[in-house]
Amino acid sequence: MTFDRRITPVRPDLADERLRGRVEAERFAAGHPHRVTVPSAPVRRHPAPDAPLDTEALLGEGVTVFDEHEGWSWGQLERDGYVGYIPAAALGEPGPAPTHRVAAIRSFLFPGPNLKLPPLDYVSLGSAVTAMDRDGDYARLADHSWIYAPHLAELEAREPDFVAVAEHFLHTPYLWGGKTSLGLDCSGLVQVALAAAGIAAPRDSDMQQAQLGKPIEIGDELDGLQRGDLVFWRGHVGIMTDAKLLLHANAHFMCVAAEPLAEAEARIKAKNGGPITAVRRLSLSLESTA
Repeated sequence: MTFDRRITPVRPDLADERLRGRVEAERFAAGHPHRVTVPSAPVRRHPAPDAPLDTEALLGEGVTVFDEHEGWSWGQLERDGYVGYIPAAALGEPGPAPTHRVAAIRSFLFPGPNLKLPPLDYVSLGSAVTAMDRDGDYARLADHSWIYAPHLAELEAREPDFVAVAEHFLHTPYLWGGKTSLGLDCSGLVQVALAAAGIAAPRDSDMQQAQLGKPIEIGDELDGLQRGDLVFWRGHVGIMTDAKLLLHANAHFMCVAAEPLAEAEARIKAKNGGPITAVRRLSLSLESTA
């Protein structure tokens, strides 16, 4: 059986029990549910702090853990199925089910319902939290920290325009594997913006090209595009904010930048990134914020 190691929990010595009979492994395990208890947890390719960062798991995200060894948990993320090694200290028992998601790109956690208190930590857009009660403008979370309640939305709430969400990340530093306002990569930007609009998206750009929306044809003049179209290159993706402007997290500017698609296309091609491989259009009704 061929499989994608990024989303298939299998190693030579261990695999998910659900894969028994489909893959070869020395043993199989059912896995145990955990939840991310820190603002963001690195998901690495190997159990080492200097191993490549494949993605990040956000606060409140569920993780099925199949193995723990020397401070590392090997497991699969609940939201997009990504598999990797997460610091065991970043995970805890599932606890009470999340009730809200963080709707601001970043918000602080406080020891009490007072903005003048020294913050304990921060949380990022898309993090899942359990709100227990309110005190004025602040909500008390299950871990007894407090957050500014207007920065929360109910889990079922949907942003009407995922492009507007992505635009909030303008100038955010580029970070390979990142998914927060402290740093994110091209496909991470697409994934977190779509998630805020209630659209589940795979993690990496090749998966997104294969699974999101429908292909559309564009001419040599790069015409026929509209807000919300996803433009793909080999290993890269960006979001059209209108017919001409591309928003993307990229290593050229080392941040999320907006630039004319024609300029980005010429530069990427000149640097051997190749031509545009696809444009995908989602079936959305976007409200322009221009």
